Amino acid sequence: MLRHSPLPHPVWHNATRDVFLLRSLDAVQMAHLRELTTWFLHSKSIVGVQGLDVTLSMRVVVAVQACLLILNLDVDYFDDFVEVILYPGVFRVNHEQRDAVGLIRNEAVVLSGEAWLRGPVILSWDDVARDTRHGIPGHNVVLHEFAHKLDGINGVMNGMPLLRSGMSRKRWAEDLSAAYDLLCQQVQRGQTPLINPYAATSPAEFFAVLSEYFFTAPDILKNGYPGVHRQLTRFYSVVR
Repeated sequence: MLRHSPLPHPVWHNATRDVFLLRSLDAVQMAHLRELTTWFLHSKSIVGVQGLDVTLSMRVVVAVQACLLILNLDVDYFDDFVEVILYPGVFRVNHEQRDAVGLIRNEAVVLSGEAWLRGPVILSWDDVARDTRHGIPGHNVVLHEFAHKLDGINGVMNGMPLLRSGMSRKRWAEDLSAAYDLLCQQVQRGQTPLINPYAATSPAEFFAVLSEYFFTAPDILKNGYPGVHRQLTRFYSVVR
């Protein structure tokens, strides 16, 4: 499956040396991540739009952070797409929105990332570059959008990815539902939650935001949502 020759060391080193997320990985993990990144670059197309010239280094930066999510999973989790689209910065899309009386209308929204079910992942390069270098706690657009891909592998984005062998769907649902309900209550009351309130948008966004925190600010989950932290530790099979 990972038969491609690894990326040349100078390319790998130059592209990954400043990636904040990789600082806690050991040599064995980095070697496996290099193999996964090579597979990703041979299997997926990463293209720029609006005049953005995508270099090999940029492609590695995107791929390595996406592959961090599947470091101890399987590449099959990324089976439902073949393309990553990079915009220079935030981009505008039209979404259908249902108003208070049930009428559907188109509404333009500005995004830094989007993942389509059985379709491409779309990212703002400005946001990718910022998250890569600065390691903002609880925020990483690559992790967020590719977590949606993990979630959607079973055909729907609902916060219930295909769990690894031995994990309990019942326990996963109980732990994440309890935390999600608490978050929604805090947001409705105008309280300041421990994590980004955007996570209360839907169970799918909750899982994506939780994945951002798990890799960028695990102590927040460990202290505030211990059940969630345990489930994500089992799912990603990474100690954070």
